[in-house]
Amino acid sequence: GYFYSRWNKCIHSSHDHSDIVFIDNYIFNKDVFIQFNSTVGEFVGYTELGVFNARKWNSDSGRLQSERAEVERYCKHNAEAYQTVVADKS
Repeated sequence: GYFYSRWNKCIHSSHDHSDIVFIDNYIFNKDVFIQFNSTVGEFVGYTELGVFNARKWNSDSGRLQSERAEVERYCKHNAEAYQTVVADKS
């Protein structure tokens, strides 16, 4: 059988969330074949298929803009919500 998944995560260490990084991994058979990292600002391929898709996806300005916006839409929004819940309970 084949195994495909997509995992994304937000990483930060500052309370003001100024250092948030959004990472979006595309995984096939437990190996990351393509990744978007907000620090890099584009897709990076790690396999032949990943390099092919990265080239294609990086030429799509709409797709790149959508991925880049995830830092604000997904990461900062959730980090602020989680920080409020955790900070209020300590």
